[in-house]
Formats: sequence, structure tokens, C-alpha cells
Amino acid sequence: MKNIFSFIVCLITGVVLLIYRIDNSDICTKQALKITIWDANGYYLYLPAIAIYKDYKELKWLEAIDKKYAVTGGDGYQAQKTENGNYVFKYLGGVALMEIPFFYSGHFFAKMYHYPQDGFSPPYQYALGFGIILYCILAIFLLRKILLLYFQDFIVAFTLLLLCLATNFIQYAAVDSGQTHAYLFVLYVLVVYFTIKWHQKPQFIWAALTGFIIGLATMTRPTEAIMLFIPLLWGTATKETAKQKWLLVKQNKIHIGIICLFGFLGVLPQLIYWKLSTGSFIYDVGSKWEFLSPHFKVLFGWEKGWFIYTPITLFFIIGMFYLKKFPFKKSVLWFCILNIYIIIAWHDWRYGGSYSTRALVQSYPLFSLPLAAVIEKLSINKWKYLFYPVFLYLLFVNLFQTNQYCKTILHYNDMNRMYYGRIYLNPNPTPLDMSFLDNDEMIDDINKYRQKCIVYRENKQNIDTKNNGKGILFDSTIEKVRDSYLYTWLRINATIKAPNHLWQSYINAELRNKDSIKTYKIRLFNALTKEEQSNNYEFYMKIPLTFDTSRLTLYISSQGNFTGKIEKLNVTKYEYIYTK
Repeated sequence: MKNIFSFIVCLITGVVLLIYRIDNSDICTKQALKITIWDANGYYLYLPAIAIYKDYKELKWLEAIDKKYAVTGGDGYQAQKTENGNYVFKYLGGVALMEIPFFYSGHFFAKMYHYPQDGFSPPYQYALGFGIILYCILAIFLLRKILLLYFQDFIVAFTLLLLCLATNFIQYAAVDSGQTHAYLFVLYVLVVYFTIKWHQKPQFIWAALTGFIIGLATMTRPTEAIMLFIPLLWGTATKETAKQKWLLVKQNKIHIGIICLFGFLGVLPQLIYWKLSTGSFIYDVGSKWEFLSPHFKVLFGWEKGWFIYTPITLFFIIGMFYLKKFPFKKSVLWFCILNIYIIIAWHDWRYGGSYSTRALVQSYPLFSLPLAAVIEKLSINKWKYLFYPVFLYLLFVNLFQTNQYCKTILHYNDMNRMYYGRIYLNPNPTPLDMSFLDNDEMIDDINKYRQKCIVYRENKQNIDTKNNGKGILFDSTIEKVRDSYLYTWLRINATIKAPNHLWQSYINAELRNKDSIKTYKIRLFNALTKEEQSNNYEFYMKIPLTFDTSRLTLYISSQGNFTGKIEKLNVTKYEYIYTK
């Protein structure tokens, strides 16, 4: 079979996506599969509202659905009330249009297997969760066909392997798949394919499909309108090819109108919905950009930096320097620069909970071209045998981190440098490791310190925060908490059991010396804790140089009413042993 390596990689990728989907569903876990939740619910609501409940203005049905399935996140932010009294969905409807086949498949199986035909029961969730994987597998095979036009089979195989399995694509195609990213990934593959087909042989069908896909992508996320740069600059890499391109456009002027017409048809359903719901064809969903002060931490930050958590993407950028001989040079270069700039300029630079920078996932089909270019260059370099192990290592790291993210070990919002260092390729993080989500102080070498126990209790003590907002664990003055030692630390260990009260609750340490106060807190809810059992916590606190006799207060704080038990408390002082 011709081009067997890239074919096998496409199959492997499909299998991996299915494995991750199955592992993160109630086939393998106790938690029910729920695709339509949080933002994903906002994209999906169009379908049940229109097809089942015939109510997309008042949403009288949504409260009962949320009580039953808990899909809105509690505050129903996915729909906003307008001045005319109607509700309007905050998120655009492009994803809903692409979900239609899966929605009706779920509707059919719900009836067949006697589930509620309410749009949210398990058959709908499974249809949506596995349906998008079908879309993605077909898109990957089509992307393979595109890449084979310019690169050899082995280069294409390695490119697809890294693009799909060494990036956060897995997470948004197979786990958090109700977001826009996987659907837009498919649209980007299609627009590149239709662009190539039009340049090979300009025909009405290719112009119409190109325009419609751009319109549909814009209806999904308005910023995806920059997709227009793909067909616009394709084939303009040199003066000679650009001249031929514009001559081709001149000979097919009508196709410009066709692209515009079908692009308008792609966004028309959204305009009609807004008109029916708000009375206006245009509705401001509230997005903001800060183009004069873009957030480069989207790329380099320890919270979710694209280059930090998915470092293979550095080669996406390096590959831009090796596009000279390809007809898509200017198309890819200008699109990628503008796309990155728009994404890092959005005011909500965190993009909600995410693994790495999720807003770039959809454009990976474009980034596959410079990635393939740099792999091709490295394949003839004398250092190629060094780079291939590096690439495979990065692939392994991504698969490992994707599993960590699904378990919330790699946190969706609160990552930092020290915590990342503690969990990096760590299959069994400890309570002390978890404390670095909130605490950045740590003894380098515990063997250089001598220990002294300050507090040790094993008696179970009931704790609540109802009266004064603090559940006191310990409150006492410690004489000579610091002697003449240069470095002195406290290590706090606690075992706490608080069923259904861990979320947004913290264990706090407050050290007071006269008018000076030092405080630390760590969250009670983390990837290691379980609501129904006793959980262990540990963290360090460095004593400031000016603190000698101090008052130490340990307490629980919570945004709600915390009720639980402290089963064990241990506070140990560590004093540095000075040696010449």
C-alpha cells in the first residue's frame, strides 16, 4: 500500500482518541459522561431549545433540566436576558449546526433504549462525545492527503503523530470535546483542502464551499474570520506565482462573489436567531480585546503557556523559516501571525479552564505545514538522530500530562512554576507537592535542619466556620519560635475529614509578631482529596528573620459554611544547622 506510514499513524491517532474518550466516561469511571456542561452547554443549547422544547426565547424548560443534570454550572451564564425580556444565548451557534447529526442520533437511541428524549440524557452525551471523534478522524485523514501533496510519507506520518498526540489536541478532541476547538479543527482542514482544489482547477463548487466554511467558522467564533487569509494569500509565495494567482482570480471574478455569498449564508442562521430573539440582526456577546497590550503569558506563562506545556509547538514557529519553497508560504505565515496576535490580545487571557492554550488548537491544521517543513529539514540534517528522540520524548510528556490534566493534577487554572516542577512526570504526587498550588516555600535539604515538635494532636476535633468565619485548629503563643538560627521553618501536617465541604475551603497559617503578620493558606480540595474520606495536608512556612516570640494561629476558612473534623495536627519547627 502506498504511503503506509502516514495511514498507520492516522489509525493510531483514531485509536488513541477513542481510548481517551472511553477512559474519561462512565464506561471506566463512576462519573457520568457529560459533554453539555459549562461553555459547551452554551454552544449546544440551540438544539434542544429549538428541536425539542420549541422555546429559545423564554427558556422555561432550562431550570428543570439544570436541576436534573447540572449542566449550566449554577448561574446560567450561557443565556442572557435582553431588554425585550427574551433570553439570548451568549455563545454562537456554529457548533450546534455541526452537532445536528449527533443530536438526532442521540434522540433516536434515547427513544430506542427508553431514555428521556430531553436532549441531555446519556444517549445524547455519548452521541456528542464519540461523534466529534468521527469528525476528527476523517479530518486527520484529509489532512494527511493535503500534506502528501508537499511532503514524503514518513514526514507526513511524523507530522501527524506530533500534531495530534504531542499537543493538547487530544484533550479537546477526545475529552473536552463540546468546546469549539475540535469542530473548528475540522473546518480548518476543509478550508485548506477546498482552497487547494480551487487553485488546481477553479470551479463554482470549490469557491462556494470555501466561502461557506469560512462563514460557518465565523458563526462559531467570530475571530475565525481571519481564515479568509488562507485562500486569499495561497499561491503568492513569489512574485511569479503571485502574478499567476491574481491572473487566475481575474479570470474567475464571479467566484469572489460566490465566496462572499456563501460566506454570508454560513453566518445567516446566527443573524436570523439574533433577530428573532433580540429584534436586531447583530448582538454584542461581550468579547473584549487589548491589542495594544497583548498577553504574552498566553505563550510563555507558567499558568497555561503554549510553549511551556506543549513545547512541540515551538517547532511550529521554527518551521515558519522553512516555508520558502512552498506555495502556501505567505498564506500560512500571515494567518499564523495574525491568529496568535488576536488570541494573546483577548482580555480573558486564561480562556477559562484549559490545558495549555486551547484557543490555538483549531488552527493546528495550518501549523502542520511549518511543522512538516521543519521535520523535513531535520530529516536530512546530521543531527536528525538527536531530534527524533526529542520529538518522541515530547510526545510521551504530552500523553502523560494529558492524563494528569484529566485527573486535575495538572490544574486547569492555577499552575505555577514551582508546582509544575513538583508534578512533572510524577505519577504519585504527595500532599506536600499539592501544596505548591498555593505555597511557594520549601526547604531545600531537610537533612541540614534539626527538628522540634511544637504541636502534636490526634484527638478528633469538630470544626465549623458558622460563627466567626474561622474554624480554629490551633491558636497559641510560641516562645522563641526563632532563636539565633539563620533559617527557621514550620512544617504543618493535618488530617481533615469534611464530606461535601472541601470545595473553596482552605487551611490557613497565621504567624503574628507584634504588628507584623505572615499568612499562608492551601486549598483543601485538590486532585488527591476525596470528599468521603480523611485527607492529608502538608506545607512549609518560613519564619521571617524579625520574628522571635510569635503567635501561631491555624484555622479553616471557607466561602461557605464549613463543617468537618480535624483528626490529626502536627506542627514541627526546623532549624538550620550551621556548619563551616
